[in-house]
Amino acid sequence: MNELMWKPSEKKIQDTNMFHFIAYINKQYEKQFTLYDELWQWSINNPSSLWESLWDYLEIIHSQHYDSVLVDGDKMPGAKWFSGAKLNFAENLLRYRDDRLAIIAKGETTDRVEITYAQLYDRVARLAKSMREMGVCSGDRIVGYMPNIPETIIAMLASASIGATWSSCSPDFGIGGVLDRFGQINPKIMFTANGYSYNNKDFNSLKQVSDILIKLPSIEKVIVVPFTERNPDISNVPNAVMYDDFISSEENLDIEFEQLPFDHPLYIMYSSGTTGLPKCMVQSAGGILINHLKELALHTDVKREDKIFYFTTCGWMMWNWLTSSLGLGATIVLFDGSPFYPDPGALFKFAEDVKITIFGTSAKYLSAVNKSGLKPGKEYNLGSLRTILSTGSPLHKSEFEFVYEHIKKDLCLSSIAGGTDLNGCFAAGNPMGPVYKGELQCRTLGMNVRAFDSSGASRENEQGELVCLSPFPSMPISFWDDENGDKYHRAYFDVYPNIWRHGDFIKITKNKGVVFYGRSDATLNPGGVRIGTAEIYRQVDTIKEIQDSLVIGQEWGDDVRVILFVKLTQEAKLTEDLKARIKNTIRKNSSPRHTPAKIIEIADIPYTINMKKVEIAVKNIIHGKPVHNQDALRNPESLELYRNIPELQTD
Repeated sequence: MNELMWKPSEKKIQDTNMFHFIAYINKQYEKQFTLYDELWQWSINNPSSLWESLWDYLEIIHSQHYDSVLVDGDKMPGAKWFSGAKLNFAENLLRYRDDRLAIIAKGETTDRVEITYAQLYDRVARLAKSMREMGVCSGDRIVGYMPNIPETIIAMLASASIGATWSSCSPDFGIGGVLDRFGQINPKIMFTANGYSYNNKDFNSLKQVSDILIKLPSIEKVIVVPFTERNPDISNVPNAVMYDDFISSEENLDIEFEQLPFDHPLYIMYSSGTTGLPKCMVQSAGGILINHLKELALHTDVKREDKIFYFTTCGWMMWNWLTSSLGLGATIVLFDGSPFYPDPGALFKFAEDVKITIFGTSAKYLSAVNKSGLKPGKEYNLGSLRTILSTGSPLHKSEFEFVYEHIKKDLCLSSIAGGTDLNGCFAAGNPMGPVYKGELQCRTLGMNVRAFDSSGASRENEQGELVCLSPFPSMPISFWDDENGDKYHRAYFDVYPNIWRHGDFIKITKNKGVVFYGRSDATLNPGGVRIGTAEIYRQVDTIKEIQDSLVIGQEWGDDVRVILFVKLTQEAKLTEDLKARIKNTIRKNSSPRHTPAKIIEIADIPYTINMKKVEIAVKNIIHGKPVHNQDALRNPESLELYRNIPELQTD
């Protein structure tokens, strides 16, 4: 059993929204639940009751009540949620109109900006009026090629208020990556900034926008936000107008919130696109709203007085997830730029200055801070901080230790995991429960998640394929341009009919927590034994000479052999002694099966824009297969380093 790292006091437990929700369920259904696990089991046995209770508890604003909570609940896909209901996503996020702070935003070299809920409502109202006047209607697609700044959120909310469908990419996407996404959905308006900053360098976006527009004839207007300079030259951008010239100057406007069905399209999100053209996943306004608020209010314990931060771009689902915190009246904190400029403590200094209470980031970031030698708890006043969230890849045990030793002892470290597909979490935090080293605290309410072995049987305390046995409201309503649903079905339901297969390798622990081992399509199979790549990274990351690493399985003879690529720190050399130490560390702490057959030094590790290691692309290169859509990568040039490596041609 994994080591206990933290547990909340009884007072903290009783202060949580989850505790209050359990009391609410007990009263509504004459239960006597005291533990989260009891509530979770009830939630998957009684899905209609759970989601109906969440509708009421979260006070979903609607103009027309639903006729039924769930129709065809035995079909996946095919289940229908809250039939007959009419609501507006933006109306729910703009329920507050007071002088509490809605947004705090900062760029790495720009001053802090603060916007109240009253100001946010006003700016959304003015932008929505201008968009309606230029002919934007319900169902139109509006896209953002934007940094993580308040205007991006304002544009999304204005679009949603009309019933338009929002989709976004961060400005560090290449032209091909943008066209692979926006080119499929025929958008009407593009919001962009003139540029963005990263690591103290300014990048001009307008030249890329001009090139993108040549192949996006559907765009009627480009609205440019000045970000890296006050008066950018937009003369070379067709149909461009400055944001301040476009937004209405009228004051005291009321927003006309279109009242739409629960399953009206809100977002189009994209798969990574590293194995083919990105899949365009259409997600519903009601499904995203109720699931996000569930995860934020209950699993993250967000309250009005919170300041919640997530280090993300607008091309990652965590941006959408963070933005929904507005529906709970919290202050959302935005940062755009490098998290290591001017030094590894940049975000912790920001947390100190702003008094962030919930700090969200990636496992990669926590690992990098750990390796930098920074001790944030000693160097910064983090007295306000009560929760750290981590996602993007499995959080290793060494990072659990780092958080509690060098950031703060008394906080809830919630590793969370799900996917862009559901725009949410299959496993997440439980603020009234303990934290065990290396584990996600719980499966989220209403998510009937299991680990299937190779025969399709559900197992506990054994590694297996992540599946979800029951439908949930934030499932995509469709894939774009997939009239018969064939792409959708192939993505999740081909292996186990009527069961969602997510593509992750997990274990349900004795603590009822979850351990993630990486993507199941990148799972290694030496000698026919399935091994998650995260198990190897967990050991490699403890070796100080290794800055980063990537592991793949190479087909060799009639078997698969494990190949480990290592990017070393500047002063380190890959000696035979270091290779032996790496192998011994893996063998001792994992197993002989995990031990790499070859360890090869490499200058760079490929990542997607959202900082996920690209194991499958490297595996394809090594086996002479093509790699598609390299524009989805942050550093596509790194792939060439893996081509024709002599060491991979020998025993």
